[in-house]
Amino acid sequence: MASITEEGYGVTKTGDYVSRYTLKNNNSALVRVLNYGATITDILVPDKHGNVDDISLGFDDLQGYQDNKPYIGTVIGRVANRIAGAKFSLDGNTYNLAANHGSNFIHGGEKGFSHVVWKANVVDGKKLQLRYVSHDGEEGFPGEVTTTVTYELTDDNQLFIQYEASTTKATPINLTNHAYFNMAGHSAGNIDDHVVSINSDGYAVLDDAFIPTGEIRDVTGTPYDLRSPVRLGDHMTSVPGGKGYTVSYNLEDSGDLKHIARVEHPPSGRVLEMSTTAPSVMFYTSYYLDVKGKSGVNYPKFGAFCLEAQHHPDSVNQPSFRSTILRPGETYRQTTVYRFSVDTR
Repeated sequence: MASITEEGYGVTKTGDYVSRYTLKNNNSALVRVLNYGATITDILVPDKHGNVDDISLGFDDLQGYQDNKPYIGTVIGRVANRIAGAKFSLDGNTYNLAANHGSNFIHGGEKGFSHVVWKANVVDGKKLQLRYVSHDGEEGFPGEVTTTVTYELTDDNQLFIQYEASTTKATPINLTNHAYFNMAGHSAGNIDDHVVSINSDGYAVLDDAFIPTGEIRDVTGTPYDLRSPVRLGDHMTSVPGGKGYTVSYNLEDSGDLKHIARVEHPPSGRVLEMSTTAPSVMFYTSYYLDVKGKSGVNYPKFGAFCLEAQHHPDSVNQPSFRSTILRPGETYRQTTVYRFSVDTR
């Protein structure tokens, strides 16, 4: 049966105590999560030979997560990804945000949900529930927002991440987890031999600053068509600009949990499958990654991939995209599941 234990993990620069929670199951899998940033720090799963390795990038200590510029493993909010021009209009009012990525806003702002301490509660001995109350005006956004993120590791090696949020004023909400994966192990160095498929026939066209133009384009005949499995090392540099994938894939907008992606590492046999209720998924192959991580390992360009379930970037300024506006009396809900398995072929 799954279990959760807690240990102290240090004190933040502002004097807040941080804990790390270890979620274990009966199938040799383990996930560790901080209540700082609701951050996934470790994911240990076996390969086809029974060897257990950590497939999640991260840092050795709390200082690393406080300086976490790539947002490794964190929950991003209240709005993930980019907002063009660091502003938006809502109900006749214009809201100005931090321009923390050139002239644009990214990943919650200067601080965001990724760099705060969440209140933790263990539910039924197997679910880690993290809660954060974002005050009215925080990072320039209207409304007091209460967000809950729940992690659960099941005995069949599924990691459930469930998000809920409510607000006192109309405000945009777009939550995701920014885990970086390398199925060969976090220190393996590159993801060339990973084989990926993504079940999407359209993607949001982005400009050079990764801001959507508003167009959803068919993947057919493009390097972004991953409906059939591709080996990343054969395709990443063929993407325009040679920078690999930073692609926001369009998903069925049913709100139901749907299977979206499969990533296999044939040498180890490890497989990750992703399902989500979100309307899009950002697939990122870490072109801009260059940071020292666990055990002093340098995480290089193309050293990991992310599958971030969310809304398309800049949805708050794109009327053709699904709305990210949450209003009083409504509840934002999103579920993402990462399933870990082994292909023994």
